[in-house]
Amino acid sequence: MPERKDSSPRIKNEEQYEALRDKGYSKEKSARIANSDGAEHRGGKAKKYEDRTKQSLYDEAKKVGIEGRSKMTKAQLAYALRHN
Repeated sequence: MPERKDSSPRIKNEEQYEALRDKGYSKEKSARIANSDGAEHRGGKAKKYEDRTKQSLYDEAKKVGIEGRSKMTKAQLAYALRHN
């Protein structure tokens, strides 16, 4: 079998690859994720905090362990989740 001239991996989603590298992922792991089936279609599906109910925000805050959440308003919960 003939050898490839360029031995670098082929990246399907360069933007995602570079973002993962910037986060500190290895070249191999970044390439694996960026080249996985459907990678270009994943993510970005969560609603904005303002479009969610207070109960939904409260449940999320509970899941991530934000203290004082029971006394927070919807706006305060959204702020706490964004800055957690």
